[in-house]
Amino acid sequence: MLQVEGLVKDYKKFRALSGVSFEVKGGEIVGLIGPNGAGKTTALRCCAGILRPTGGHILISGSDIVLDPARAKSKLAYVPEVPSLYELLTVEEHLKFVAMCYDTIDQFEMRKEELLDRYDLLAKRNELVAALSKGMRQKVAVACAMIHNAVVFLFDEPMIGIDPAGVAEFKKELAGVRDSGGAVLVSTHLLDTAERLCDRVVIMAHGKVVAEGTLEELRRSQHMEGADLERVFLALTEEGD
Repeated sequence: MLQVEGLVKDYKKFRALSGVSFEVKGGEIVGLIGPNGAGKTTALRCCAGILRPTGGHILISGSDIVLDPARAKSKLAYVPEVPSLYELLTVEEHLKFVAMCYDTIDQFEMRKEELLDRYDLLAKRNELVAALSKGMRQKVAVACAMIHNAVVFLFDEPMIGIDPAGVAEFKKELAGVRDSGGAVLVSTHLLDTAERLCDRVVIMAHGKVVAEGTLEELRRSQHMEGADLERVFLALTEEGD
């Protein structure tokens, strides 16, 4: 559902991404991991259509994010590390606004109570976003990602600032998206979470993909049988250095 082919992104003379290719199929959660500065957030922003790639192609459910952005984005949900929300809308109004943008107001009416309850936002439904804590803002952003007909979900450090109960609920939500056939790409520094949550991981360093696969496949590639993801990750990224 998400295909990234030969992705290149230049900032003037600096090449942030150099020929990045990977795929996220329907029915799987893929972790995007790497050291600081590896290019993870740049890759996600290109996939979301926020940044225009210098080269390569990104397909969302078969639609090119550059050549056919409206169709591609209609099937896409993106939650950045620091959500940019409309502060003068209430929580419920924000959900409704996002549903209207995607022409899925019928789903808003059917799902709003469920989402507000799931993310512990019922008591905050009539509060302005400006008055919310960082963790609550993150919950609003995640709830908004679930309100329309997305089939590809991009999350950049989605669990930062969310309380343990919210994290547990979010993980269940991702598992539900996967089980219903959605494609989920999660960028995270929490390697233990990635190990438990993700079906596969893509490891980046210096703007390139240095390895990808299941944990067992990565273990075999490094001759590190029984090692956890952290040890395998450090071995791969140190070799990249």
